[in-house]
Amino acid sequence: MQATVLTEIKKPIVLQSSPDPVAAPGQAVVRLKAAALNHRDLWIQLGQYAGIKLPITLGSDGAGIVTAVGSPADQSWVGREVIINPALDWGSDVRAQGPQFRILGLPDSGTFAEQIAIPVANLAPKPAHLSWKQAAALPLAGLTAWRALFTRAQLKSGERVLVTGVGGGAALFALQFAVAAGAEVWVTSSSPEKISRARTLGARGGMNYRDADWPAALQKQAGGLFDVIIDSAGGEGFGKLIELTRPGGRIAFFGATTGNPPSLDLRKSFFRQISLLGTTMGSPADFAGMTAFVAAHRIAPVVDRVFPLAATEDALRHMEASAQFGKIVLAC
Repeated sequence: MQATVLTEIKKPIVLQSSPDPVAAPGQAVVRLKAAALNHRDLWIQLGQYAGIKLPITLGSDGAGIVTAVGSPADQSWVGREVIINPALDWGSDVRAQGPQFRILGLPDSGTFAEQIAIPVANLAPKPAHLSWKQAAALPLAGLTAWRALFTRAQLKSGERVLVTGVGGGAALFALQFAVAAGAEVWVTSSSPEKISRARTLGARGGMNYRDADWPAALQKQAGGLFDVIIDSAGGEGFGKLIELTRPGGRIAFFGATTGNPPSLDLRKSFFRQISLLGTTMGSPADFAGMTAFVAAHRIAPVVDRVFPLAATEDALRHMEASAQFGKIVLAC
């Protein structure tokens, strides 16, 4: 089969021939139709991720058709259209991942390939309304957004939600999921165009976070403080999110792309009874809930651009430019 392989940090990823995968007991081989990029893939290529072991086929997201299984008991999966849950070996505690937890694409070979061997436990039926490219865009970012909104923040219909940095995959899923759940959703971005496009997905409005007075302006525009805030940036702006959270509100965060906050107003946090909720990926129960929700509400992931598998390096450079609105997909 063909796969794109990273052999050296800060060097281009290359397409090369690799051995066809074989399903061990409890595994399935999936003929991938599409895969999708996450920032994790870019950070690994740039050497900005822990535990890098080379060579490695990157990629956490994928969708395709099961062609073989390693156990007779799993034979019913053969021929089925599936999406892949990239959260491997979550563990038995739904509250947090266990010590064996890892994300597909490092150290295990990932989805930037024509085929992959994956535990049957990490397969889910592809929602019928999704194209292959939409289905491949769903798993990691959708799972992350689902757990942040519903498992950790316990979002309720009618609540006011702020999603920061709209345009990235997880932020867009948080927007789409919250709108489908009956919430009032607002967004931030450095791009007026992305805010405008977010409105077409159901956002009430938004503010440019590069404006000095954006928190006060957003509060005025929204008509009050926020019940739930979903953030992946961290950094200096995180303290402003506390100012925007109503008493008893929740901030769920799953990244620190702009670094750790230099300081936090803990007095304001505890006096307002604000919950700060860290979250990463999600459990098998979260993945099942997310895929069922997507199917029930016929949510369509936003696909920014599609590249052929042989142009994976170009796709990574497109991600590095931060111009995308939605998921960057590879046609396998």
